[in-house]
Amino acid sequence: MDEVIQVTQWLSSITPRKKAKLFFFTTHADAPTPTVGSNDVDTHEETQLPLATTVALHNFKNIDEFLKKKVNTFSCYNVIENEITKTDYEYLRFYSACKYLDVVPPFLDLEKISAIQNKFEMTDEERDYRLLLDSADLVLEKVCDSLKPAGVPQMWTALRKDRNLIRGVKTIEIIGFFVDPNPTGIKECLFFFIVRHLQMIKKFSRVNTNRLERLIAQCDESSACEEGRTIDFIIDSLRCYPTELYPFGSCLILCVFEDRDGAMQEIEKTMEISRHLGMITHTEKNPTKETIELVKKELMKPKYQFYSSFTCWFMSHGDSNSMLLADGETMEREWFLTSFPDISTFQLKPKVFFMVSCLGANKFRLEGAKFKCQSATCDYYDIGSALIRNRMLDITDSVRDISYVQPMMDTLVAYSTIPDHLSGRANTHGSIYVDRACVLMSENISRGRSLTEILEHLSQDLHEILQETMDEDRIVYKQACHYDSSFRKTLKLPYTRHPKEDVHSAPQ
Repeated sequence: MDEVIQVTQWLSSITPRKKAKLFFFTTHADAPTPTVGSNDVDTHEETQLPLATTVALHNFKNIDEFLKKKVNTFSCYNVIENEITKTDYEYLRFYSACKYLDVVPPFLDLEKISAIQNKFEMTDEERDYRLLLDSADLVLEKVCDSLKPAGVPQMWTALRKDRNLIRGVKTIEIIGFFVDPNPTGIKECLFFFIVRHLQMIKKFSRVNTNRLERLIAQCDESSACEEGRTIDFIIDSLRCYPTELYPFGSCLILCVFEDRDGAMQEIEKTMEISRHLGMITHTEKNPTKETIELVKKELMKPKYQFYSSFTCWFMSHGDSNSMLLADGETMEREWFLTSFPDISTFQLKPKVFFMVSCLGANKFRLEGAKFKCQSATCDYYDIGSALIRNRMLDITDSVRDISYVQPMMDTLVAYSTIPDHLSGRANTHGSIYVDRACVLMSENISRGRSLTEILEHLSQDLHEILQETMDEDRIVYKQACHYDSSFRKTLKLPYTRHPKEDVHSAPQ
């Protein structure tokens, strides 16, 4: 069959709502390209044009033309062996969006997809189409689905009233002031236009969602929200780090075995919980400084741009400043914790470090006979609070910026003990901290709990456990853990437990 006819038939089989979503996913604003960081507003406006004309004319002709052009580009595209191009990213985004929406063109060349994935050095686990979807866009899709057709025009009216958001943008005038959102798919086109517009003028990112939240907050709840949804519910969904679908993120496990009984148990527990959380896991036993440098180099590869989060478990001996490596050398803890968050592939994404080692030799010693032979070793303000806000500083947009980000932002470091103190171990099961952390995370999958909630529960749980030193003094003591955080959003555990067989499924 002629390819033109095939494309026409394919487009005619897609509903207007899915066309709007396919356009949105395919034009992902933060997609990594050789020209990332470009300030070419005219290029962005050209991308916005199909959405603007669709909303204004109630006609999907320009979106159809855009999708036809994409398909034709991919059809003629020859995959270059080594160099990763902008088209490679676009092809993967397009394929994953089609797969997610169940509208994969029957004529799409899947061999090219495989060839591009080879260029990215993707493993079998990483060839799951869900990895290629941007989790922030999936959250925005859900926000859109939570709004009634009448709700998005209310956001549009609020946006139009703010001159700082519309000044000098031509596509704004194409749509006009008043919008009829009732024809199928128009609500989606207008919402996605608003999102991409805020991204274009650098008022919105996967972490900086305040501006969009404020537009939603100005909607009338009774007419704007779908049944079972509220304004607060929608805004709360934007205040969490976007980690939708599988995989939850990339997990690195570093474990030194020397003079650490139960180290293998630690690896098994952390691997198990990582897989249940839906992470793609890499383990390094007995790491050296060279190993860590190689891991850092690996994490800089382009494929890690597709991951939603990064987690690292580092289990070793240590003191107040350093960690002991497998070759007997020490590594400054501060150097490790500042160099990994600076990796560009995980910028604006949550990075969690579990540092499991002693931070000193002190012990919270428990005195008294009753403790003998007892141990386990054998502010965000409410947007609607206008009265309060009127009394606060007026922080204008002119003094706000979301373009530059301090490398340590969006990082949480969890320590197995407090400064200058021991980190306890069981004779055969390794770190008690690791054991309790894995148990609590496993128990809280599907409960909507955040990581910090679980760490607070872990702090309580761990501090109740009596431990005993393994030397001849047999001192009974308690251990306290803590964490430092520069998170800007809430990181929730996934709602779905991922069994092993799902994680190792065949490429989709």
